[in-house]
Amino acid sequence: MVNRIRRFDPYDTEEMAQILRDEGVISVVTDTVHGLCARMDSLKAQEKLRDIKHRPKDKAFPVMCCDLRQIESIAYVNENGRKVINAFMPGPVTVILEKRKEIPDFVNGGMPTLAIRMATSEALEKLIRAVGCPVLMTSANRSGEKTCETPEEIELACTGLDGIMNGIPRFHEASTIIDCSGEQVKILRKGPVSEEQVMHVLAQAPDWKENE
Repeated sequence: MVNRIRRFDPYDTEEMAQILRDEGVISVVTDTVHGLCARMDSLKAQEKLRDIKHRPKDKAFPVMCCDLRQIESIAYVNENGRKVINAFMPGPVTVILEKRKEIPDFVNGGMPTLAIRMATSEALEKLIRAVGCPVLMTSANRSGEKTCETPEEIELACTGLDGIMNGIPRFHEASTIIDCSGEQVKILRKGPVSEEQVMHVLAQAPDWKENE
């Protein structure tokens, strides 16, 4: 008989946060798909996430932050990046930005950029704040296979998890990936936010709205 992975309600914040602080891995519900997450600042946690995901060592994980302030603590936010963040985050987008030099190389394999999302629900925002640092976030599936759509599928595909958050994604589609790390913005993956929407926002005058 297979041991069932513990299930959590979205607001079992402290219990899930303690698992992540202890370098465990859990599945959570994002706006786009079910995801797997681990604390960003732990190599041990990343290795466990990589083992569960069966992800190659040369492929970095995206990062999810709780707010703009946390994004700015790990990446340099240029004008185009700020326009995208202000217009579409929190939302179904991933923004590529230049990594701050103080972020350890193991976080993203030594690459100069990070793929960043912002928490898209109050439950995820509270969870990341409780962990105390951004989290690595990747789709709930084995690398190269179809993304799991239910907790039952996650349990079968992602053995070794320390917990699963119950819930249903809103979009059932991976996020739009927008590369803002260079002078020219590039759409690396199509998703719920269209290229036309992105280009319209980029054409606007700068909006220096800040998180207080």
